Amino acid sequence: MNKIIYLDAAASALKPAAVVDAQVDFLRHKYANAGRGICARVAAVDNMVADARRTVGEWIHAAPYQIVFTSGTTDAMNRIVGMVRQLPVFASSKPVVAVSDLDHHSARMPWQNLANLGLCDMTVCALDDAYNIDAARVPAADVMVITAMSNVMGAPQDVAAIVRAARAKNPRVITIVDAAQYVAHAPIDVAAWGCDFLCFSGHKIGADTGVGVMYIKNPDDIPADKFGGGMVNTILPDGHWTLNAAPEKFEAGTLPLTQIAGLPPAIDAWRAWGGSHEMIAYLHDELSKMPHVKILTSRDAALLSMVVDGMHVLDFGAFAGTRNLCMRVGNMCATWIHRALNIGGSIRISVGPWNTMDDMRDAVRIIGEIVK
Repeated sequence: MNKIIYLDAAASALKPAAVVDAQVDFLRHKYANAGRGICARVAAVDNMVADARRTVGEWIHAAPYQIVFTSGTTDAMNRIVGMVRQLPVFASSKPVVAVSDLDHHSARMPWQNLANLGLCDMTVCALDDAYNIDAARVPAADVMVITAMSNVMGAPQDVAAIVRAARAKNPRVITIVDAAQYVAHAPIDVAAWGCDFLCFSGHKIGADTGVGVMYIKNPDDIPADKFGGGMVNTILPDGHWTLNAAPEKFEAGTLPLTQIAGLPPAIDAWRAWGGSHEMIAYLHDELSKMPHVKILTSRDAALLSMVVDGMHVLDFGAFAGTRNLCMRVGNMCATWIHRALNIGGSIRISVGPWNTMDDMRDAVRIIGEIVK
């Protein structure tokens, strides 16, 4: 069988051996539920979860109690809506929620759903000529959703500047950062950024599907949005209750323990990667020479998006697939940026630690054959 060239890291990263080994070892030799007993095996799982939480916190410059495990970015972004809806900003008036055309569907749709129900108003942040959020023109808002990196454009946003600009307009604004793509390409410092919430998915950095991270700046001030085992301290006779402190109060039910076991080795492996710049720059240089290829992203972007004149992106994807070239085609669950670009979809190439320059040269050859 011919070698498959996997160029779809932005959709999901391939898993390093250390992640697979850690999860298999946990399942075969160490499995138990967390927070459900006092035997040595359960205590060991509790320690594993605590260690993973500490690893994530150190990686993004947060305290362990600010780190909540979720099933992924989509889960976290929807849960944040449920939390924020319980805050005074929704009780006193109809709040304004600012979004941008860089947003993934999961970052914008939950708020648009509230707007469709008449529970909030929406405003859209202006983009500059390079399709980045223009911090100088950030609107006044009660809630600001910031996509730290578009999964189509691949350019890191100046999150700290956007947060500062939003707070200058409204000191009480709630800032929410979708770091699903950013986390794979640049360091995150939530303390320096000053955001109130941030989330990302483990599978984007080589961990398993089903585990994500939600950072909450001030978890003691945020109400729980889901209820069940593990987060309750006391159920009172009058029907009220007291909850455990954060992060446990946000983690009702059984955690994705196997996936959490694989998260620290995924972080370690991803940290060791030199990044995508050399490969993406090479692709940009070579593909820009092809007359029918229109590149949408900059040379220093974290990925490469393009279209081919006279060819539907799905047709291109089919031709590439028959040649064992795996890449994403379509609207990337990012309708708004494609509308801003005045196109229906795009072709995206994204790379990870498993890729080599030989993969890039093969990809250029194959794309050249397709677009002739």
